[in-house]
Amino acid sequence: MLATEVETADGVVRGRRAPRALQWRSIPYAAAPVGELRLRAPQPVQPWVGVRDATRFGYAAVQRRNPMVGLRRTGEDCLTLNVTAPPDPSARPRPVLVFIHGGSYVYDTAARYPGDSLAARGDVVVVTLNYRLGALGYVDFTEFSTADRPFESNLGLRDQVAALRWVRRNIAAFGGDPDNVTVFGESSGADAVLTLMAMPTAAGLFHRAIAQSSAADWAAVDAEEARRFARRLLGRLGVAPDSAAQALTTAAAKDLGQAAERALRDVLRAFPGSYPIAPVVDGGFLPLDPLDAITAGSAQAVPLIIGTNRDECTLSQFDATVPTTAPLQRAALERCGADYERVVAAYPGYPKRAAAIQVSTDFVLWRPMQAVLEGHSGRAPTFCYRFDFAPRALRLAGLGALHGIELLPVFGGVDSVPVRLLTLAGGRQGFRAVQDEVQDNWLAFARTGRPLASWPEYTAAQRNTRIIDHPSRIEVDPQRERRLVWEGIRVPASE
Repeated sequence: MLATEVETADGVVRGRRAPRALQWRSIPYAAAPVGELRLRAPQPVQPWVGVRDATRFGYAAVQRRNPMVGLRRTGEDCLTLNVTAPPDPSARPRPVLVFIHGGSYVYDTAARYPGDSLAARGDVVVVTLNYRLGALGYVDFTEFSTADRPFESNLGLRDQVAALRWVRRNIAAFGGDPDNVTVFGESSGADAVLTLMAMPTAAGLFHRAIAQSSAADWAAVDAEEARRFARRLLGRLGVAPDSAAQALTTAAAKDLGQAAERALRDVLRAFPGSYPIAPVVDGGFLPLDPLDAITAGSAQAVPLIIGTNRDECTLSQFDATVPTTAPLQRAALERCGADYERVVAAYPGYPKRAAAIQVSTDFVLWRPMQAVLEGHSGRAPTFCYRFDFAPRALRLAGLGALHGIELLPVFGGVDSVPVRLLTLAGGRQGFRAVQDEVQDNWLAFARTGRPLASWPEYTAAQRNTRIIDHPSRIEVDPQRERRLVWEGIRVPASE
């Protein structure tokens, strides 16, 4: 058998040899969720005979055309994952890193995140996965189930669990250690990481966790909010409840997606600071709100790295998802029962643009991270960061260390076209140094459950935070005054 041919529990897959690693692309971890399997929990793969080609990417999940996803094909047959491994055999099983992409649960694809750099630098196996998005993955239509046509909740979340079970069964065949799995994600992918930590059905499927820029309040919605949003979507689709089962089964995926987009815009206008397309606390598959589970100490006690970027929301002024203006922020904070004047007084210059965007960054991402740190640091080793590094071009553009910028060093993008363009005005050497630091810390954590020794643990008594920059440093309880004004503020249901 060739080095690129691997026998999985479902059949043999043939990958390809890249310059730095072996790659297997679009291996199915569940049956295609099409026809009668649409809006159903993921089902087992039908084993195949012979060798399955795994050298090319298949479908990304159904989503609106997005420049970040590019021209990649989208379709419902998307429950696949990619594996990247070092080219040489190892005497012992390698640590495994499983990445869950972000995209607000409505866009993106695992194909955008190559594992070659991490695999080569750290002698690890990297897995990236696709899962159902939007109306097909994160809207709860269970209210419209019939005896002949049932629907399940939390489909995208169930997909992620199915992928982790595939890793548990099969990763040893690729040289990985099923007993040393780190799950990591960014944005809604980081929300997914925290959600998996709160789920009994995911226990034992991973052993460490990294959450990059999680909006932890948006990690789940309650059951009633989920039902309201499903009804709103059906209204936008022009479907009556008594014909919902048939319509949901036969409607074009594109039409479902457009109805979900219109319903989402309705909610964001009416209820600033909410986000209804997310896992649902259904009392079964997801028994508790993840942030509640973490703060109550009932989530899995796995080592955790968690952090945000300094300038997360600088691009959000062009996106209605996040409230970035004073009127929207007042409405969002008053919905939370917060003292708006007290909060914004902690931001000098408010309501000018820079200060208002910092409020949105802290409200959506930094604030709920503090609750995660408080709840988890007493139960398992926890490490906090703030990513401050930005090439000169991003600083000049007023964007700074914006949302998602840390993904470039995490996945080794220093020699990529985007980074070459971003560093034309300077910062290439700093970017390379930051990339080395981030990768070395992520890889050390995957091996041992702790980053490098230069990064001390976060505790309630000593709130050590690594400021990732060029050079990096440790700060104790950075922006303490802001942390205190946000204490106890939680986002309620959207309606």
